[in-house]
Amino acid sequence: MTETLQSRPAIFLDRDGTIIEDKDYLATVDNLEIFPFTEEALRLFKAAGYQVFVLTNQSGIARGFFPEATMQSIHDAMLERLSGLIDAFYFCPHAPDDGCDCRKPNLGMMNNAANNRAIDMANSWMIGDKKIDVETGFNAGIGTALVMTGYGESELSYLNRMPDIVAQDLLDAARQICARET
Repeated sequence: MTETLQSRPAIFLDRDGTIIEDKDYLATVDNLEIFPFTEEALRLFKAAGYQVFVLTNQSGIARGFFPEATMQSIHDAMLERLSGLIDAFYFCPHAPDDGCDCRKPNLGMMNNAANNRAIDMANSWMIGDKKIDVETGFNAGIGTALVMTGYGESELSYLNRMPDIVAQDLLDAARQICARET
């Protein structure tokens, strides 16, 4: 019972196209561009009591485009630039056809987060710029938001089911989510 009382809802974020510019296999810290609205959005989530986790498919590792250490250095730089507003990163290093359970829209990364942290899943959200991000949220039974940054505008037409929120960007999504009663 104590664990349930200490659990807090989470915001699960896609990385590329949602919190940073999508660079098509970002392979160096030098090319990292965090959207100008990201920090304010993360601060809103934190002020509302959310934990913030990034769930990112990184098939560039399996494809040999960059080593896992490079991806880790990018995540370290993001943590530094965003003042520690992200609680943890979870990534899938597999190629799309590898059949793993961690690649979105599967729930492996989200389940890892839930195993490591006390998360109130009923009040949590998945936010991203692609259909697979929204489907991840649907698969987990949590709130969903599609942002129009990254691939968002083009992905909207591919959705079989509309997300709870369609937002211009992460800050717009944060404002809409934080305005709702949790």
